[in-house]
Amino acid sequence: MRTAIVTGASSGIGRATALHLARDGWRVVGVGRDASALASVASVAGSGFVPCVADVTSADAPTSIVRQAVDGGRALAGLVQAAGVIASGGVDATTDAAWDAMFDVNVRAPFRLLREAVPHLIEARGAVVNVSSVTGLRAFPGLASYCSSKAALDHLTRTAALDLAPKGVRVNAVNPGVVVTNLHRRGGMDEARYAVFLEHAKETHPIGRPGTADEVADLIAFLLSDKSGWITGETIAIDGGRHLTCFR
Repeated sequence: MRTAIVTGASSGIGRATALHLARDGWRVVGVGRDASALASVASVAGSGFVPCVADVTSADAPTSIVRQAVDGGRALAGLVQAAGVIASGGVDATTDAAWDAMFDVNVRAPFRLLREAVPHLIEARGAVVNVSSVTGLRAFPGLASYCSSKAALDHLTRTAALDLAPKGVRVNAVNPGVVVTNLHRRGGMDEARYAVFLEHAKETHPIGRPGTADEVADLIAFLLSDKSGWITGETIAIDGGRHLTCFR
């Protein structure tokens, strides 16, 4: 049984991906900070889901997460980095602390976990998928730290792909547009603003609607599979065409 680590597995795209991979027969080490939320995922995913309670930004997180994944000599064949945060603020309203907190979760933590996992991924000739955003591909006002963090994650994806391709490891990213999850609520949107935001997404996404976590999970599962064996270093928009449009 192949093992994959999925961070941010307790909700949103991470949860949908963990469930998808478990259905596909993977052993999934699902990482999150909320033990009860991970238990809820396990109740649906079944015995193939292994909860791993951890804060991806903590000093010992990479070591403890990877250790649990390869416990018993298991092969680590997949790494999905879906943990992330969002916050509003333009360049004139973003403090040093806010900038650092954004990069700590969205860039530094994925880098550190990838670095720790690399020897095991090489051994298994595995694959990595980073969950980025349309904001990594296109700039948006009022999201200075978030856009910058996702652009950095995209470039980390490309550089890691070049470093690891000769060693048999593929690294890609998915770049969703607006997806119906709890991300924006956790970023400070109340229910009324979120409802308006989703309604507006029908206009800003050419396909005419926001996406679902399951749609993104389908793409992630494909990128981990052998069917995508000649794809690496890509940042793949899955956004209903949002990255094609001008600011409005």
